[in-house]
Amino acid sequence: MRFSVLASGSTGNAIFVESGEHSFLVDAGLSGKQMEGLFQSIERKMSDLTGILVTHEHSDHIKGVGIVARKYKLPIYANEKTWNAMNPLIGEIPTEQKFQFDMETVKTFGNLSIESFGVSHDAAEPMFYVFHEGEKKLVLITDTGYVSDRMKGIISNADSYVFESNHDVQMLRMGKYPWNIKRRILSDVGHVCNEDAAIAMSEVIGDRTKHIYLAHLSLDNNMKDLARMSVGQTLESRGVGLGEQVNLFDTDPRIPTKMMAI
Repeated sequence: MRFSVLASGSTGNAIFVESGEHSFLVDAGLSGKQMEGLFQSIERKMSDLTGILVTHEHSDHIKGVGIVARKYKLPIYANEKTWNAMNPLIGEIPTEQKFQFDMETVKTFGNLSIESFGVSHDAAEPMFYVFHEGEKKLVLITDTGYVSDRMKGIISNADSYVFESNHDVQMLRMGKYPWNIKRRILSDVGHVCNEDAAIAMSEVIGDRTKHIYLAHLSLDNNMKDLARMSVGQTLESRGVGLGEQVNLFDTDPRIPTKMMAI
C-alpha cells in the first residue's frame, strides 16, 4: 500500500491511496486543474482511479469532486447524509456513479479493505477512513474537534497516520478571527489543536507505527515548525521515541508529500 497527501489545509484537501490494482482519492477539495497538477506531481493518472471517497461536504473537501468525477466517470462514495448535503454543491452526477458508503462499515476492493468511522465535526455526518491491506494499516483522521475513545479503538496501532494538528491555541486566541469562528474551531465539533492531537497520538501509537503526517494545519493559526515541535515535545514527554520509533512528516496546502510505502 502506498499513499501521498496531495494537499492539506483550509484551502483544500486531497489524499491518494493505492494498493494493487486499486487506487482511491480521498476528497478533492481543489479545482479540477489543481487536482490534475497534483496527480502529475506524483506521476499518477486520475483516469486510473477506482473511485473518490468523500469525508464530508465542506468545500475544502469537495470543491473538485463533481468536476473530476464527471470528467473521468469515477464512482463517488459517501454516506447518505453527506450525499444529501453535497448534492447541490457538486453539480449533477449520473446515478451510476453515486454509491453509498455508510458510517462504521467496511468495503473491500481486491486486497484492500476500507473501514469508515465517524468523527466530531460541524458537518452532516462526517467520517474518515482506515485502509487495510493484509496486516498493514493506514489511518486518515482530520476535521474532528476531539478524538473519542471509540475513535481511538478503531485507529489504534496503525503503520501510518495522517493526523490533524490544526492550530496552536494561543495563536488562535490572539489571532484575527472573529470570536464566533474561534469558538467554533475550539469546540468539540471544530478542529484538534497541536497538543490535543499529540495526546491522542500517544494513546493510539503501537509497536508497528512508523509515520505520522501532521495534517490540516491552519494557515493563520499554526506553522509547520511549531506543530512539529509541539507534537514532538508532547509525544516524547509521554514516552514516544521520535526518530527511533516514529517519524513526523509535514503536509502542505499545495505540494504533495512523496509517495510513502507501508
